[in-house]
Amino acid sequence: MLKDVTFGQYYPCESFVHKMDPRTKILLVIAYITFIFLVKNFIGFAVVALFLAIAVIFSHVPIKSVIRSVKGVLFIVVLAALLNVFFYGGADAEVLSIGGVKLKWWIFSITRQGLVNAAFMTVRIVLLVLGTCILTLTTTPMDLTEAIEKLLYPLNLIKIPVHYFALIMSIALRFIPNLMEETDRIVNAQKSRGADFESGNLFSRVKSLVPILLPLLVSAFRRAEELGDAMDSRCYSGAKGRTKFKKLKFSYRDPIAAVVALAVLAGVILANIYFPHII
Repeated sequence: MLKDVTFGQYYPCESFVHKMDPRTKILLVIAYITFIFLVKNFIGFAVVALFLAIAVIFSHVPIKSVIRSVKGVLFIVVLAALLNVFFYGGADAEVLSIGGVKLKWWIFSITRQGLVNAAFMTVRIVLLVLGTCILTLTTTPMDLTEAIEKLLYPLNLIKIPVHYFALIMSIALRFIPNLMEETDRIVNAQKSRGADFESGNLFSRVKSLVPILLPLLVSAFRRAEELGDAMDSRCYSGAKGRTKFKKLKFSYRDPIAAVVALAVLAGVILANIYFPHII
């Protein structure tokens, strides 16, 4: 169900990762994403996966909660894999065969390069989602807002409203679990009234989503209006004259995490140098 998707949710816990400065965690996630796109082989992915495993262990977040984050992008993962399997490969690509029968029909063909690249793309997307999920699982929306605002503070010099930008991102992350829960509730309510979302052709299934989308949009606008009224009632006026109850502070955990990230970067670079091809 949609409520099982963990992206955007916060897992309360007292761990090494939870106590890190949120600015450091955001920078580490950016570095992590950079590492993933620098990788050119599966050995590099193994190094990045080791970094991810260390983060999961020191965050004390249940591994099931982390893995469930892939559920939200499962369709994208499968689609990317199928496109690479059936359409990757040039004119010189060797088509695989089973029992002397080549796996090729019309414009579709299965090659070794296609299978390798499908696996490569799948691992990249999965690692990308799992790594970014750790950030939201170990950082509250309030801390994320303040960290983004601090990191983007220099943009205030050119009159960019950094505070509002950070607030929008924080609210969006905060409402992801709420909207998923609301969608799940609407689906169950429609099913109890006899709605069928699984049978019929593609057009029928798309048409059956209308009773879900309309109430969901109404609920989203209602939540937005209630949030706006709550902010107005508390005299919210933006960043001007605003003070911080909890100030961000770096600790000994942040340089340790930075050193580990540098070690991962060195591992990825060495893997690319000694194994320049996808293996």
